[in-house]
Parts: sequence; C-alpha cells; structure tokens
Amino acid sequence: MKPLLYISLLQGNLFWENPIQNKKHFEEIFSSLLTNNQSQKLPNSNIEDFDRTNNADIVVLPEMFTTGFTMNIDLAENFKQSSTLNWLKEQTKKYDIAITGSIIIEENNKFYNRLFFVEPNGDFQTYDKKHLFRMAGEHKVFSAGKQLPIFEYKGWKICPQICYDLRFPVFSRNDLMVDENGIATSGYDILLYVANFPAARKLAWNSLLPARAIENSCYCVGLNRIGKDGKEIEYNGDSAIYTPKGEKLNSITKEFENTQILSYSVSAMDLQDYRKKFAVYLDNDTFELK
Repeated sequence: MKPLLYISLLQGNLFWENPIQNKKHFEEIFSSLLTNNQSQKLPNSNIEDFDRTNNADIVVLPEMFTTGFTMNIDLAENFKQSSTLNWLKEQTKKYDIAITGSIIIEENNKFYNRLFFVEPNGDFQTYDKKHLFRMAGEHKVFSAGKQLPIFEYKGWKICPQICYDLRFPVFSRNDLMVDENGIATSGYDILLYVANFPAARKLAWNSLLPARAIENSCYCVGLNRIGKDGKEIEYNGDSAIYTPKGEKLNSITKEFENTQILSYSVSAMDLQDYRKKFAVYLDNDTFELK
C-alpha cells in the first residue's frame, strides 16, 4: 500500500454538451498540473514538498465531465467504441497517472451514467450509477447500475460513487475488517464521489460527505463542479477530502482558467492507526443489501 497517495480534484466549469471542448480544456489542465516542477509545502498536512510531476497518483474529473449533467442521449458513446475512453487511456499513459470521472455510455441499447477508473497501463474499471436522480428525470433515460465494485490502485481500495448516491448510506456501507496492523482485509479505504451537485443543496453535500467518512472509517473524496449549466442550474463546488474523523484535509490550490486544482495526500499510516485505535467497525450491525 503506497504510504501517501496523492489525489488532485479538478473543480471547474464544464462546456455544456461539448465533449470536444471539455476534453481540450482538461488536456490543458493536465499539461499545467503534471509538468509543473514547483514544490510547495502545506502546513498541517501530509503533503510535503509536493512535486506535481512525480507525486500525482490520481486525477478526479466531475460527473459527466464531457457534457455536463444532461439527459441528452444523443451524446452517448458506444462502450466498445468510446472515443473518451481512448482519450483517457492516452492521457493516463502520457502522464503516468490514473484518471477517473463519469460520461454517458450506450451498451446493448441501454444508457448509463458510467464512471471509468483508468490506469497508466491502459487497464480500466467501471461503475454504473445506481441511484438515478428522478427530480431531473434521470431514471427515465438511464439504466441503474446493479454492482458496487471496489477498485484497487497502488494498494489502496477505492469505492466509486456518483452524485445522488451520496444520499444512500446503506449502498456505500463499508464491509470493513482489518488485521492487527490496521490494514483492511475486506472493505475499502477511500469512498469517492464525482458529482454535479447543485448549489441549492450545498448543505446536504457539505454534511453528508463527512458523515460518510465517519460512518465508514475511511477517507471520503467529493469532487463537485462549479458554474452554471445549460439549464441555468448553479454549482458552487465545495470539493474536499475528509478523514475518517470527519475532518476536512487542507489542500494545495492552483487556479487554471476558471478551474481550481485541489491537490491532497491521504496517509495509509494515519488511516491504519485510526482503525486500530477506534475499531467501531467491529460493532457494526449485519444486514443483507437487496
């Protein structure tokens, strides 16, 4: 398990229903983020002498990062011929990082809000959004996912979620057990949300993220977009990473053309020590998710 895992959240506006422009913009950010050799030291954090070239492990993009949160299935990409998946593979290989975010995918005549987690070697894993936001009619257009995968990267176990999933704690329940060293033998270490979570519901976003971290004894990552979409819905970001205690980590922040790049480190030692000292997971109630 990598002792410090470096995660960068790209909190920015999105070009409405414009995959070409969005990918071009992200390419420019990647170039700025991952070829900048300046080192910075962040007080009260595990980020010390953070070198973006050598230390970036995972870059997180928003929900529907090529289009914004739209029900326009004309923008769907066929899973087997996805140009965005190929683009993600190119970017991860070029910069030797993992990249994650969701896009609209068509597979077997069904449409999904599908998150991809793509590694530098071209391997990828997927998660289809389980809870579809009915207030926007998402459930009428998209099919709900049925599986909750756990991704493993550099020894860290990551549970992917998308936006509205945040409101359903049973679905994200961490089936956690650890050994005598505090290392997880089941469950996950990081709960990861990518979102288009409107500013009108910022209280829910800012309350539920730390709650998910506390109840699951894990780091909780939440990336939300900013700006207004094509339906004039406003988003205010509030992206953050929370510790298992529910404390918000400090970040190194860089501005790039209306996008904030929030860079963090998460510590395996801190996580393992906390789990050994405060083993609340041993008293979990048992139940079956159906």
